[in-house]
Amino acid sequence: MGEPAPPAPDPAGDRSPWNWLLIIPIVVPLIPALFNAIEPKLFGFPLFYWLQLAFIVLGVTTTTVVYQMTKRRGAASGGDR
Repeated sequence: MGEPAPPAPDPAGDRSPWNWLLIIPIVVPLIPALFNAIEPKLFGFPLFYWLQLAFIVLGVTTTTVVYQMTKRRGAASGGDR
């Protein structure tokens, strides 16, 4: 008999409140009042087009923040997850 197996990770244990931030890049582009205009233009692009790019930046930023705040500290030191 060897050492007992380490406990299995809890699948429901990843319920950080930081995950709620992921709602922002989903909901914000669904609000038509934000992009139902032509002005202001940015570098000659109407609002609709440059705002789509801004939504991408918003999604990447939000995902990065949630990842950084919810990653497990043991993963950086070579531990399990």
